[in-house]
Amino acid sequence: MKTISQVAKLTGISTRTLQYYDEIGLLKPSDFTSSDYRLYNDDALQKLQQILFFKELDFKLKEIKEILENPEFDKIEAYKKQKKLLCLKRTRMDKLIDLLSKLEKGEQCMSFKEFDLTEYIEALEQFKSKKSDEVIKYWGSIENFNQLIQKVKDDESNVAELAIKQFGSVKKYTEAMKYNLEHFSELMEQSKALAENKDEILQKSNDLYFKLTSDMTKDVISEEIQDIVHDIVEFSDGNNLGVDMGEGYWDIIIETYSRDLTKGITDTKYGAGASSYIANALQYYFHKQLL
Repeated sequence: MKTISQVAKLTGISTRTLQYYDEIGLLKPSDFTSSDYRLYNDDALQKLQQILFFKELDFKLKEIKEILENPEFDKIEAYKKQKKLLCLKRTRMDKLIDLLSKLEKGEQCMSFKEFDLTEYIEALEQFKSKKSDEVIKYWGSIENFNQLIQKVKDDESNVAELAIKQFGSVKKYTEAMKYNLEHFSELMEQSKALAENKDEILQKSNDLYFKLTSDMTKDVISEEIQDIVHDIVEFSDGNNLGVDMGEGYWDIIIETYSRDLTKGITDTKYGAGASSYIANALQYYFHKQLL
């Protein structure tokens, strides 16, 4: 048995932190001395070690408590998952340290390969570990979700390029995706509600685009046309579940109207030249300039 002071010295954690862990029920002492000092046995120290691993992976104390209190919690399996996540974190840190070493020597390193999707992949791994029920519910199995993670890893450069294009940086993209994962079940329920009204939503969207392209002789910068574009943007943003689509989202939409496939579909549906007209109207709305 070790006293609270000995545990603090061994782990580098303050006695006040250990007392707080006791207060919130995260780590109870194994026993008390005659003077009412906390004592910790080997089992308690192992639990503390587990807590510290979770903290290193940025889990909140409330989340750690829920995981450890789960009757199905498997200590050995948790070690395996924590090891995997920490290895990913170490890889990312090693790359950043290597880049800083080169910069410190005066080398010109304009490749941003070091700023990869490791943090996003870590978030996916954490989501899989913490919310396996949701993973199975929406992906069918853990294996299917593992395949999704592997696809991100295999196509990392393209995913990162798109992330930067849509969100401005991999960091912003990762923050947005972390939010989505944290609220995934809620977002999926909202998505189901939208799906039930998909015909109505699609019809409303079509009506707005038909209105926009009803007379393409009108200048796209006119107040009348820009008001319609405003309605389109508001309607679209109002039906994306409140998810952050990134500052470059609409630029990507504008760009798609220049692709042959999109042009063909759009011009067939709304009239010849509709694709370019819509792209210009959106371009002016967001950038006050034409393509």
